Amino acid sequence: MIVAATQFAPVAGDIAANVRAVAGLVRAAGAEGARLVVFAELSLTGYEPSLVRDNPELVLTEDDPRLEPVREACRAVSAAAVVNGPVRAAGSRPAITSLVIGPDGTLLARYDKQHLYGIEAEVFEAGTADGRFELDGVRFATATCYDNRFPALAERAAADGCAAYLASSVLGADNDSFEAVYPVRARDFGLHVVLANVLGPNEDGVAGGLAGAWGPDGERLADAGPDKPGHVLVDVPDGR
Repeated sequence: MIVAATQFAPVAGDIAANVRAVAGLVRAAGAEGARLVVFAELSLTGYEPSLVRDNPELVLTEDDPRLEPVREACRAVSAAAVVNGPVRAAGSRPAITSLVIGPDGTLLARYDKQHLYGIEAEVFEAGTADGRFELDGVRFATATCYDNRFPALAERAAADGCAAYLASSVLGADNDSFEAVYPVRARDFGLHVVLANVLGPNEDGVAGGLAGAWGPDGERLADAGPDKPGHVLVDVPDGR
């Protein structure tokens, strides 16, 4: 299966603009054969926890009408999309949530980030369950940024028969995750690891792109580079 890892510079607090960017990347990657398109952490609002805290209108719902352009794009190219934003949860706070929108525009799965980092713990509610979904017979695991520092998530994904581990993150180019986390998770647990990142300034600093993928041997399979928006493709086999 062809999976696309994406990167772009979200506009802080502008859901409409970010949805347009996401929908455009789904269509572009789908036109090149991608069956699944993965996006970065909080790419629907930008990585701006304080802004989300102070502006409750930035919190989305699972069936939020503002996401309809993404659903339309998925249907248009018959591709699924893993999109991430602040989404209403059971408690009083939203979660940092990956919504997996299927090729028919319906919701395939939801994953709420389990390990919150820094200010996130003051704004968001932590998830309690691992993220899983299947597409065309391939089983995927989802994780979000700081989650990836905890190898047990990838270990459970491998034990659960997942072929690929999808990491929605926000990372500067100098972050050691590119050497010490993602390739290690791939190699240690025999997984394809697909990383989506963002570009440009955000509340945590300046993100450095380099979206892409690692194979089960820990070698880089795709790299989108440090500064240009777009996507790269990786072929994830049906079985590990």
